[in-house]
Amino acid sequence: MINIVGLGYIGLPTALMFAKSGIKVIGTDYNANLVDTLNDGKLTFEENGLEELFQEARSKGIEFSTKYQKTHTYILAVPTPYIKNSKKLDPKYVISAISSVLDVCEKGAVIIIESTISPGTVDKHIRPYIEKRGHIIGSDIHLMHAPERIIPGNMIYELENNSRTIGADNLEIGEKVKGYYSSFCKADIVVTDIRSAEMSKVVENTYRDINIAFANELAKICRTDNMDVYEIIKTANMHPRVDILQPGPGVGGHCISVDPWFLVGDYPDLTNLILTARKINDSMPRHVLGRIRDIMREHGIKDISKVGLYGLAYKENVDDTRESPSLQLLERMDEHLAFGVKVFDPFVKERMVDHQFMNFEDFINEIEIVVVMVGHDHIKNNMDLIKNKLVLDTKNICTIDAAYKL
Repeated sequence: MINIVGLGYIGLPTALMFAKSGIKVIGTDYNANLVDTLNDGKLTFEENGLEELFQEARSKGIEFSTKYQKTHTYILAVPTPYIKNSKKLDPKYVISAISSVLDVCEKGAVIIIESTISPGTVDKHIRPYIEKRGHIIGSDIHLMHAPERIIPGNMIYELENNSRTIGADNLEIGEKVKGYYSSFCKADIVVTDIRSAEMSKVVENTYRDINIAFANELAKICRTDNMDVYEIIKTANMHPRVDILQPGPGVGGHCISVDPWFLVGDYPDLTNLILTARKINDSMPRHVLGRIRDIMREHGIKDISKVGLYGLAYKENVDDTRESPSLQLLERMDEHLAFGVKVFDPFVKERMVDHQFMNFEDFINEIEIVVVMVGHDHIKNNMDLIKNKLVLDTKNICTIDAAYKL
């Protein structure tokens, strides 16, 4: 039996995939309401294909509990935030989960950390804690790091088709764990050492962050000289060795917007490029705010309540709002005493911020400027409803000729 700890965006789909493959799974989460919801047969977030997977896993006997189970294999998928001042990872949730595992686990248990952690976290924090509890690593406890590699909106496909990395002290046990993941993962699974696994995941997301930052800096340069950044990127990408990404209103999610900070925090004297990229991407909500100001001045609009942000999620067609550029923009507005901006997102069903609308047409009727922050299919299919508004399209998806761009 596998006890999967943490039933959020990563832990729940992972638990369901293992269960679907015929492995006995009990999912554990400290949130009793979440566990009760799952036991009632209801999902806690929306995701393509997740409902079908959920029902299949339930038919295979998956269970959900607030209690840690006495077993031989644990997968930890708990949050790993960073400390904003130092930029270092805060391992408190991982250590708390390991503490609870050690209270109940069988001798020789395997603990697999799927949460993204900074390079050296296992050596600096996890091993010392386990040894302090009186356990012998490699005998009483076997440690693994198998960082997740999925993105909201495409989780099921990526769980099955993205390659995986398993970091292990004991490569023989690593191969056994590889067998578990092979029950549903069709792609290559590499077994390596733990520090390489830690670093590889952080490097993947840092690579993406740097490339996004280049596109965002291009957008700022082109705005200064009134050039079309999208046309320039399109032309440059005709070169066979050039593949520039698209600019946007900022970087959100729990991976790309967070993981590079782990490297900055741990290697402050060696991460000049990474730090610059983080600053550029974090500056984009403020850039959007400047574009809103320009449009308001151009059209003589002085009331910020006539501005509406479309999209609270951090990416299209999901309800995940973690580190979203829209929330960052609202924070910037709050700092400048710009209160009253309207907000709507068709995927976010719970009220998160002031002046959040649950009906799209009500939202549109209250505003003069629509700021498209997220490229949901919903807005693409409702262009006719915003064609008479002033539109700031930060995602370059609008078919309205007069739309303003980044």
